[in-house]
Amino acid sequence: MKISGLIIAAGLSGRMNAFKPILEVNGKPLIQIVIEKLSPACDDIVVVTGYKSDAIERVVMNLPGVKTLYNDEYEKGMFTSLKRGIKNLSNSDWVFYHFVDQPTIPDVFYKDFVQRINPECNWIQPSYKNAKGHPILIAKNIFNLIMNAADESSLKEISKNPEVQKQIWECDYPEVLEDIDTQEDFNNRVLQKGKSI
Repeated sequence: MKISGLIIAAGLSGRMNAFKPILEVNGKPLIQIVIEKLSPACDDIVVVTGYKSDAIERVVMNLPGVKTLYNDEYEKGMFTSLKRGIKNLSNSDWVFYHFVDQPTIPDVFYKDFVQRINPECNWIQPSYKNAKGHPILIAKNIFNLIMNAADESSLKEISKNPEVQKQIWECDYPEVLEDIDTQEDFNNRVLQKGKSI
């Protein structure tokens, strides 16, 4: 079974005063922190870039098992980056779909999460206190649903398709609900945790 990581890092970081993927914590950019946590659970990782792609390339170029994929339509929205990544990972059995702005998820989460994989479902999503979070594991048999959807679509819309067989994992990791949209989020959710990330 081949599990591939897919990290979306193509957006403009519009609500931040800085470019999210390369914001540093403990001397490491967020994109590198996420990759290093995700890597043990994956056979390979694809990072989809767009805005400031060269800055991300410089960070990840020497990380083992990682390649970048440029999405020239990133301004149309995140779903175009997902489609670009899925198309490139057609030989994978599962894709670990991860946002770049979730660096606080603990290492142990990833090992726990991949153990939820079973043939009865094709969509595995963590939940904390009945609130659904990210990252998501997506199986190969629904890749076409994503590829054939309009660029303006969303994973939320895909999830409503009857072909999607969901497994919601009620977990003990509140971090699956945390992402970073603003400088305040970064200060409160990331910098305050410091070396515990």
